[in-house]
Amino acid sequence: MSLDAKLAEMVDRHEIHQVLLRYARGLDRLDNALARSCYWDDAIEDHGHFVGTPDDFIPWADGTTLAFESTQHAVMNHFCDLQGDEAFCETYYHFSSVTAEGPNFMSTGRYIDHFQKRNGEWRIANRVTIVEGTYDVPKAAMAPSPMTAYTAEEPCQATRDRNDVSYHRPPKPRQPK
Repeated sequence: MSLDAKLAEMVDRHEIHQVLLRYARGLDRLDNALARSCYWDDAIEDHGHFVGTPDDFIPWADGTTLAFESTQHAVMNHFCDLQGDEAFCETYYHFSSVTAEGPNFMSTGRYIDHFQKRNGEWRIANRVTIVEGTYDVPKAAMAPSPMTAYTAEEPCQATRDRNDVSYHRPPKPRQPK
């Protein structure tokens, strides 16, 4: 394989992985436009209790995650069978969420994706989400709340929208006293 072909393959693999990261960020920040941008319009999302189009899936997922105070979607092991302008991927995920009263919720599984590159852009053409485990996680008896580090004068910078510190350019840390 030539150096140019290897570089092109590396770029394709990187762009596919970036779609997965945007998807996770979009769901956790309740940024529906960002999450929706990961799918082609004609895609089908087969996601546990939901099977349908991206335009129906994103509001469904948004409503599901709103039941929690916060969520984190982590993408982990990623295998990508790249075949020209198509890719067949298996990506492990870990989902955790915080509830007000507890217990917290966690699930693990895999995204089985068919990606397509159209007009130079990679997006999900179809997805099957395999949920392999679901767990109730009790609240820690001795752990302090992460919110105790913040005060009314210096509120938490974590929000589930575009006000979150991760959207700030550059991020603005609190100042030492």
